[in-house]
Amino acid sequence: MAEIEITLLAAFAEIPAQEWDALACPETVSGGRPVDPFTTHRFFMALESSGSIGVRSGWQPRPLVARQNGQAIAAMPMFAKNHSQGEYIFDHNWAQAYERAGGNYYPKLQVAVPFTPATGRRFLTLPGMEETGTAALIAGATQVAQQNRLSSLHITFCTADEAARGADLGLMHRITQQYHWHNNGYAGFEDFLAQLSSRKRKAIRKERQTANDAGLEILSLTGDAILPEHWDAFWQFYQDTGARKWGTPYLTRAAFTAFQATMREDILLVLAFRDGRPIAGALNFIGRDTLFGRYWGCTEDHPCLHFELCYYRAIDWAIANGLQRVEAGAQGDHKLARGYLPVPVHSLHWIANEGFARAVADYLEAERSAVTEDIEVLTAYGPFRRTTSED
Repeated sequence: MAEIEITLLAAFAEIPAQEWDALACPETVSGGRPVDPFTTHRFFMALESSGSIGVRSGWQPRPLVARQNGQAIAAMPMFAKNHSQGEYIFDHNWAQAYERAGGNYYPKLQVAVPFTPATGRRFLTLPGMEETGTAALIAGATQVAQQNRLSSLHITFCTADEAARGADLGLMHRITQQYHWHNNGYAGFEDFLAQLSSRKRKAIRKERQTANDAGLEILSLTGDAILPEHWDAFWQFYQDTGARKWGTPYLTRAAFTAFQATMREDILLVLAFRDGRPIAGALNFIGRDTLFGRYWGCTEDHPCLHFELCYYRAIDWAIANGLQRVEAGAQGDHKLARGYLPVPVHSLHWIANEGFARAVADYLEAERSAVTEDIEVLTAYGPFRRTTSED
């Protein structure tokens, strides 16, 4: 077998879009949407060109590319980080413990999509090169960490298959959880509601009626229907939410302009208008099988409007467009009552210090067991009917 050459890049602009996308979304060769819009070259370039990632944000791009006989066979979106913000799989306690023990946890290496808690491939390989490409990327990334005396490598929101391969190659496997909605072949929203318990069904109908009786116009926009003034409004919503949740919004205003220029067909923007003026909105990205809920914000408070725009309109759109799943972002036990069920989320970790790595491995073993049990319990107490006699 020919040798594999590993190259560490300093920007996503250093690799041609066609070469990256042949690895990230080979399914688009036959047409249609990518499975995961967040690993496309255009998404990373929107972040990079807008200044949303880089030195200012603490997400410094370090994409890793593996080539064989001059052809790119694998790549992964890697970043050098000096904090743990915008990751959504939390290691703050690890950082504190590491530094209390006298080490420097930062900088570290992070393989992820910045600010995006959505599961997707992190080892981007040519079809048929999964085993070889994954092994090459892990070897290359850990070598970069060792040569630069970095504390750790973290691969977050990877797929279950990737987690299994990574664990086989010696990485530590972590399981956390999110809430996703699954389309069980529903003909419409009422068909979905029919599968819920009577109490949950009535509660959702009441929430939807409350939101839709507020005298607002609600539109679901994608592609060329999204206008520059819509982004101006959504930027205000996003700033308000970001300031309250994170202190500083992760994305710059220029990122939304870049999304409009290169990704508007990948976006569903749900906006609520009062007297013709946008007052609330929810931003979603569209994958081949999944609708990914990302950001919400408002300039006016209206009861149940958040649920309507973020959850119920997303379900409506997914059913109408034949999508199989809605991922509504990180955390949120309140999603369970609205038909979003808990699912495991996977990540992989490598820590240079052997003693600290053993302690983390013990912790992860206990955490995996607890999360698995929690998912089983929450699913059992979910909103769906258990027997037909309930209604």
